[in-house]
Amino acid sequence: MTRFKLVIEYDGGPFVGWQRQENGPSVQQALEEAVFAFSGERVTSFGAGRTDAGVHALGQVAHFDLARDTTADTVRDAVNFHLKPQPVAVLLAEPVAADFHARFSAKARSYLYRIANRRAPLALDRGRAWPVQQPLDAAAMQAAAQRLVGHHDFTSFRSSICQAASPEKTLDRLEVTRAGEEIHIRARARSFLHHQVRNMVGTLKLVGDGKWSAADVSRALAARDRAKAGPTAPAEGLYLTAVDY
Repeated sequence: MTRFKLVIEYDGGPFVGWQRQENGPSVQQALEEAVFAFSGERVTSFGAGRTDAGVHALGQVAHFDLARDTTADTVRDAVNFHLKPQPVAVLLAEPVAADFHARFSAKARSYLYRIANRRAPLALDRGRAWPVQQPLDAAAMQAAAQRLVGHHDFTSFRSSICQAASPEKTLDRLEVTRAGEEIHIRARARSFLHHQVRNMVGTLKLVGDGKWSAADVSRALAARDRAKAGPTAPAEGLYLTAVDY
């Protein structure tokens, strides 16, 4: 029995999220069916991040155990063959120790949120960024974002259906930069609450619009009340970019 670690990218648009659900296709299901098609084994795969419906990944990490004696390159290539034509690709496969766990061994997760800040609608990136037509002040958003960095009770940025035992998290990084007509928001932490990144982005957009100040963001955080923070940004702009071990 060999435990394989995979690094995976996918377009989250066609999926209900990473995790298997009864209401539609999931990335986990697609991966497990591809493994079965090549190996004849029913495996259970475990992902580092339970991305929601519509959320993309550039560096999702997963693992599963395989009894078949095979190489990592064969796993990568065979799984990719059987994933076609779904928008999922295994970038890397490697054998790991039996105690490695994609979720519980992770030391940090990094996300990117893309805002397309332009008047013209999206053509090539439709479904892969949040189109916002009015000009946003990225510098003001960056200054306000620093109010959220550190260890806090993030109840104001937590989904009502979040299952985490505690609302307290340590946010290592929240950085807002402009790249031409795009605004990039990058977040890094050991783990995140359900919808935390999207709720922080929705709040920072209010700052970029000039409707909120950095002080308003601090007040929202201190309120520990979801109703006091900004709206939830759309899923299509969010990407799981990397997981550190």
